[in-house]
Amino acid sequence: MTVALTYRRAGPVQRFFGVIKDICSRPSGAIGLALVFAHVALALIGPFIVPYDYTAMNAAQMLSQPSAAHWLGTDHLGRDTLTRTLLGGREAILITGIATPLAVLWGGLVGVFFGLVGGRLDDVLMRIVDAFLSLPWILKMLVLIVTFGPGIEVLTPTLAFFYGIPVIRIARAATHDVVARDFVQAARARGHGRFTIIWQELLPNVRDALLVEGAMRWSWMLLAFSSLSFLGFGVSPPTPDWGLMIADARGFMSFSPWGVIAPMIGLSSLIIGINLSADALAKALGIDRAQKAPV
Repeated sequence: MTVALTYRRAGPVQRFFGVIKDICSRPSGAIGLALVFAHVALALIGPFIVPYDYTAMNAAQMLSQPSAAHWLGTDHLGRDTLTRTLLGGREAILITGIATPLAVLWGGLVGVFFGLVGGRLDDVLMRIVDAFLSLPWILKMLVLIVTFGPGIEVLTPTLAFFYGIPVIRIARAATHDVVARDFVQAARARGHGRFTIIWQELLPNVRDALLVEGAMRWSWMLLAFSSLSFLGFGVSPPTPDWGLMIADARGFMSFSPWGVIAPMIGLSSLIIGINLSADALAKALGIDRAQKAPV
């Protein structure tokens, strides 16, 4: 009597919760996810729990020290520092939260296509990618932002475009590890087209590397966004933003340091949380980030 054994591959939902469970089982991953979740939750409910209106000014309390009324003091316009710090990550999370998937999507698809095609076309296109990567990122972004002006409709595609270019190298390298395998050769022998091979054979096998890369790109985009705001090319006042708050308060650090310290803590805690989560995600998916690091 022969007993047939069948194996069921875990579905996407089961795999998702399995990865989350694996991340939470690591102390660094649990801390990272908690920090990220706290910031995202604060961005959603922040307007309903902050003690003051972030635009409310009080000339009689400009640059006041921490007190019972203002736990972190006030800024140079008399606005509550705690309120603006709690709301300072909303625009950053919104814009980078949209730009990061876009960057991974277009950069991943182009990189997989380059890795599949290979040959002279691949060499020529990768030299173009190298040319883009050789230029300082801040200069590339400032050219577009100065040309088209600041705003979500400009910042989001700008970040998505320039941070998708390094993803091309990651996706291409991951594809080179897969494209020579037997199942890809079998798909070619069956007469499948390039886009069918990309969708059915390559993307499922480079997905994990792109997920980890996307998590890291999110933290780098947050730094870039805050840097642009610090330089005056991000969000416009009076919108609360960590980079903009640091730029406004840096001249008053000697007698009112909380205007700089508070947004720095907010930004650094979010980036640390993302990096810890990305490291735990890489371990949960079995991705060696040292080998997948961008050149």
